[in-house]
Amino acid sequence: MTDAHTHVQEFFSARAADWDSRFPQDGPAYAAAVADLGPRPGDAVLDAGCGTARALPALRAAVGAHGLVLGADLTPAMLDAAVRAGRSAHGALVLADVARLPLRDGMLDAVFAAGLISHLARPEEDLRELARVVRPGGRLALFHPIGRAALAARHGRRITADDLRAEPSLAPLLARSGWRIRSYTDEDDRFLVIATRET
Repeated sequence: MTDAHTHVQEFFSARAADWDSRFPQDGPAYAAAVADLGPRPGDAVLDAGCGTARALPALRAAVGAHGLVLGADLTPAMLDAAVRAGRSAHGALVLADVARLPLRDGMLDAVFAAGLISHLARPEEDLRELARVVRPGGRLALFHPIGRAALAARHGRRITADDLRAEPSLAPLLARSGWRIRSYTDEDDRFLVIATRET
């Protein structure tokens, strides 16, 4: 495990027990982002870096009983919190690094990733791994329940021009990783990028 992975595990392990209580109003924002991603009944979907799996209920509702819903996270404590919250009833939770997913090529129709991109050790390679497991034409949602400026202010920072999530940085990064941006939204109450897997 790399130092970056260890740092991510330590960061989230220390916060897992009260993660949901820190952000209790985020549920509708997750559901709206899943709706914009557009999974269909019967689809196979992944919540990448799922944390406490807040997207799983909305993903299950979208794909129905015959769809496949997976949640993958690097931090055991976050997956434990997801189980305690009852979200394992909506999909299978897997302890896995999104940089090396235990999934077949092209087996997914869509990937939902909330707050993930800023924690990727190697963004281009890791986004390419997400592309590997999605069929051509499949979709990716990069989501955060607040926008870049609001998130930076929460942490006492300001956004900069070289921010990885800024559209001029993110669009070519996704293109190099096998994705094409279809929509980009960065507002105070929402960050959402929808991209399509290139053929």
